[in-house]
Amino acid sequence: MKQLQELLVNEKVRKLFQGMRIGIEKESQRVTLDGCLAETPHPAALGSRDYHPYIQTDFSETQVEMITPVFETIDDTMKFLSALHEVVLRSMPEKEMFWPLSMPPVLPEQEKDIIIARLSDQGDVNYRRYLAKVYGKRKQMVSGIHYNFEFSPEFLANLFEIQTEFSTIKEMKTNIYLQVSRKYLRYRWLITYLFGAAPYAEAGYFDATHARPEEPVRSIRNSEYGYTNRDDVVVSYASIRDYIQDIENLVESGKLIEAKEFYSPIRLRGGSHFEDVETNGVNYVELRNIDLHPFVPYGTDKDTLQFIHLFIMAMLWQPESDVPADELLAQGTEINNRVALEHPLTKTKWYDEGMMLLDGMLEMAEAIGLPQSDVALILSAKEALEQPEKTLAGQMVLKGRNGLSNQELAICLGKKYHDKAHAKPYQLAGYRHMELSTQIFMFDVLQKGVRLEVLDETDQFLKLKHGNRIEYVKNANMTSLDSYIVPLIMENKTVTKKILAKAGFRVPKGSEFSSLDEAVAAYDYFREDAIVVKPKSTNYGIGITIFKDGATKEDYIEALGIAFSEDDSVLVEEFMPGTEYRFFVLDGETKAIMKRIPANVKGDGERTIAELVAEKNTDPLRGTHHRSPLEQIQLGDIEQLMLKEQGYTVDSVPAWDEIVYLRENSNVSTGGDSINITEGIHASYKTIAEQAVTALGAKICGIDLIIPDAGVPSDTGSNTYGIIEANFNPAMHMHIYPFAGESRRLTTDVLKTLYPELY
Repeated sequence: MKQLQELLVNEKVRKLFQGMRIGIEKESQRVTLDGCLAETPHPAALGSRDYHPYIQTDFSETQVEMITPVFETIDDTMKFLSALHEVVLRSMPEKEMFWPLSMPPVLPEQEKDIIIARLSDQGDVNYRRYLAKVYGKRKQMVSGIHYNFEFSPEFLANLFEIQTEFSTIKEMKTNIYLQVSRKYLRYRWLITYLFGAAPYAEAGYFDATHARPEEPVRSIRNSEYGYTNRDDVVVSYASIRDYIQDIENLVESGKLIEAKEFYSPIRLRGGSHFEDVETNGVNYVELRNIDLHPFVPYGTDKDTLQFIHLFIMAMLWQPESDVPADELLAQGTEINNRVALEHPLTKTKWYDEGMMLLDGMLEMAEAIGLPQSDVALILSAKEALEQPEKTLAGQMVLKGRNGLSNQELAICLGKKYHDKAHAKPYQLAGYRHMELSTQIFMFDVLQKGVRLEVLDETDQFLKLKHGNRIEYVKNANMTSLDSYIVPLIMENKTVTKKILAKAGFRVPKGSEFSSLDEAVAAYDYFREDAIVVKPKSTNYGIGITIFKDGATKEDYIEALGIAFSEDDSVLVEEFMPGTEYRFFVLDGETKAIMKRIPANVKGDGERTIAELVAEKNTDPLRGTHHRSPLEQIQLGDIEQLMLKEQGYTVDSVPAWDEIVYLRENSNVSTGGDSINITEGIHASYKTIAEQAVTALGAKICGIDLIIPDAGVPSDTGSNTYGIIEANFNPAMHMHIYPFAGESRRLTTDVLKTLYPELY
């Protein structure tokens, strides 16, 4: 396009120029913890490769490919990629990890021992067999990053409005991506210089019959020794017609078996198939020359992806060359190969050209008002041109000079990332700020191959799709299985009690108050009774105070104040003695039962209660806001009131082995301990829980029973139990990662109920 820079600084497009849509494909080899190529099949836990949208295998059975959806920000892309990483790592045998380098680990002496991916589609298997025959299996074992990039639709639409050269937006887009591709192919050597990270090849990659470079180099993968087409496979980027015709001719002549065998560093894409380019024009470009970044857990990071984004923008910003397109391509291939084979600690021969490119990027940044963080990335690249030891390959070579071999470095880094993924298996990388049950549910969704879209991270709102069926899920278990009215019933404790009492279930007696004065005036009715004071419409045990032996008026008023701070209405109910159990009922069946012990500490005769609480809260299973299986114990008003009733303060020193309780209610969300006893309770109580949930019209419910003796049979009309609460969004993480007892993977049960065909 003529005068393109003038158009790009136009107010209508200047800010939109930074917009993007991006998707990442990332390959990694599975290896044992000592760095040997894995001999196990693709993990069975990862659903079927026939339909899995995010986790596939590339050439070999050990080469995992992770594919993100398309996002509008690099942050969102990295979140999803990191989540996929942890899903795959935790689905693999625990003694396996990812090889963090692009060049493969030590390969078998016999090429036949490299196993082609065991796919169900024979056509896919035959294609891989063809590749093995033409290129050899060893080169197929190289891994890397594919960066799928599209300028934002808003940018392209506004640019089309102000230009006069093209009559259709399809023509304009195709021209833009051709310009980017031509210049990228010419100047891609700078990406190889900065982010090349394949200085060495392990044993087995080169055999005795082939020449090999003098190592170390910047990137074997991006050199003539990497996985490339034969020299006679040449495609023009002068026009879209030339591009399509050249590839079709190569296929017709037998030089390529299919269009997808064309392994250019940048490919033009109109959709998921080659033919889409002719029909749709070019909609995005696929960059294929990015090595795995060994020093970050997920093979790439935000800064790397953002710099490449800026580089693509610069390829559009920079004026077109007068050199013919095919000559530019040849120059770019030659220069890139020579840069790839330079020693990583030497200044590149194309230093001056690199500085010219980066200065041009700085000019672009100033002209369109890029943020300072982008300017900093460009300046860091200039530093790396001056100091090659700051490049990825340079850093790897320096590690070797410090006594760490390439293989030892890979094993060390691989173990580090493996251990990080397994350290907190109840969390999901990228989404660790979300509620814990939701993180676990998302893990199951990704593992099984259901399409996932996070609609609202703060509100824990997800969209799932498998086949043609869409499901919306909030907080991991609020689904279309329950009608809208069901959570409203359970949110209102008064309504819940009335429905259950009418159905014949035993519930606590009590009164509802809508003002503090009204509740205080009723004190004399409760002064001698064991009571519970709680908000009318809250969950997670928030705002609840229990008085087993009656309450002084002062304490009663304080408890009311706490409850009213959480809701406009408060319940004062009879306290039912016994042990509290949480029953998780799904679709009419009790899936898990949890015994919950109130927040407590055990004395040692030396430390204060406050010190004991602080020490217990260091347990890595304890966290806040439902991001860990157990919640940290607090020392707020309710806890201090509880201590006061026992004659303690936070500064009291309990005797050796003395248990001090800081809460009456046993909610895990208020610091309690969770113990799974699903198989250790009389079956009659499961029946009561299931029938009660049915009476409420619910499919998914956490229902709390007080039971004095769980070994004694019961029935609906007896006094052997009491139902104290029903929860429309019951936490599942405490059943999956209990303080003690067997795990119950309730998130899988929910997913199985939504999509039974997957199991």
